[in-house]
Amino acid sequence: MEKSFRFFLRFHLFVFFLLFFTPIAPMTVQAFTGTYGINYGRIADNIPSPDEVVTLLRAAKIKNVRIYDADHSVLNAFSGTGLEIVIGLPNGNLKEMSGNESHAMDWVKENVQAFLPRTKICGIAVGNEVLGGGDYELWTVLLGAAKNIYNSLEKLHLADVVQIQTAHSQAVFANSYPPSSCVFKDNVVQFMKPLLEFFSQIGSPFCLNAYPFLAYMSDPENIDINYSLFQSTKGISDSKTNLHYDNMLDAQIDAAYAALEDAGFKKMEVIVTETGWASRGDDSEAAATVDNARTYNYNLRKRLAKRKGTPLRPKKMLKAYIFAIFNENLKPGPTSERNFGLFKPDGSISYDIGYHGLKSSADSSHLSLKDFRARGWVQTFSLILITLLWRWFYF
Repeated sequence: MEKSFRFFLRFHLFVFFLLFFTPIAPMTVQAFTGTYGINYGRIADNIPSPDEVVTLLRAAKIKNVRIYDADHSVLNAFSGTGLEIVIGLPNGNLKEMSGNESHAMDWVKENVQAFLPRTKICGIAVGNEVLGGGDYELWTVLLGAAKNIYNSLEKLHLADVVQIQTAHSQAVFANSYPPSSCVFKDNVVQFMKPLLEFFSQIGSPFCLNAYPFLAYMSDPENIDINYSLFQSTKGISDSKTNLHYDNMLDAQIDAAYAALEDAGFKKMEVIVTETGWASRGDDSEAAATVDNARTYNYNLRKRLAKRKGTPLRPKKMLKAYIFAIFNENLKPGPTSERNFGLFKPDGSISYDIGYHGLKSSADSSHLSLKDFRARGWVQTFSLILITLLWRWFYF
């Protein structure tokens, strides 16, 4: 009787420690964990190395990162860091990937499979802002490219690890004010619906590049800048839904939800893949100031930290990638295009929203050691306990 009781007690204690101290890996990896991410654009000749960027991101505790290609120097630098990265298949590769399944397979093997699992590639953005853009030939090949990349992942047993997606600009919408009136443009619908059908089948979100900065710049006389900057304002009310909006980003996202519902995809999640505010601009870009950029990005960070949804989808926690890590001095276009970075090219902050710039190498080494200890002590302690309990249980 006593032996049976001791066996029963030891068994349940062993199960208890297994449940509570053994790290349990999720069944699948999502492309976006948490609510806050950042875009790592590299159209510049004066920004820090990928290794330094890793140090910067880890110091800022930013885990979710998007790049616009599959640069191997970046993927190698991210190896073993725990940072979760969405890589990009550039628009220039879409025709080739759509027309040739073997090329799609080669691309996935070379740029995804070769780096997993050390580099946590959790998503592939197939093209960027294709629909609604000026190259109509790309509209016709986007879906084929997405399918071929996905099929390659599936054949390599990676489809439950790496998510396929594509980001859209607001050029796909016919209108977005008030949010409930938003629909897809007539010339976009015939390409958008099959794409959404495919994404719905594989569980991908609708990715939106949403810029209150650009919306305000297009009509500064009729848009309250405080509404664009998450500042105190009377906001707007949507008479159809009786919902009130106190900031433009929420309204832009709910406009996307309204367009999806109109197209028959009410359950699809909207994720913001780009948003930000320029800190400098041309004379015609008066709103592009350091103060406005600081206000927008600081308030956006607070908004995302609340982990809440939008008025139309209150249970869908808002997720957004900020644009961008650095100012990019080689980007074409107006001055604002080169000044969206939270950090300057030397790694120092562009303005203070709670982040710190790059530190000395000694500090970076200390940070890496501290990060290692923080990640490793629980797992090490768990293994020691499990080993001791195992010996106790059997011997």
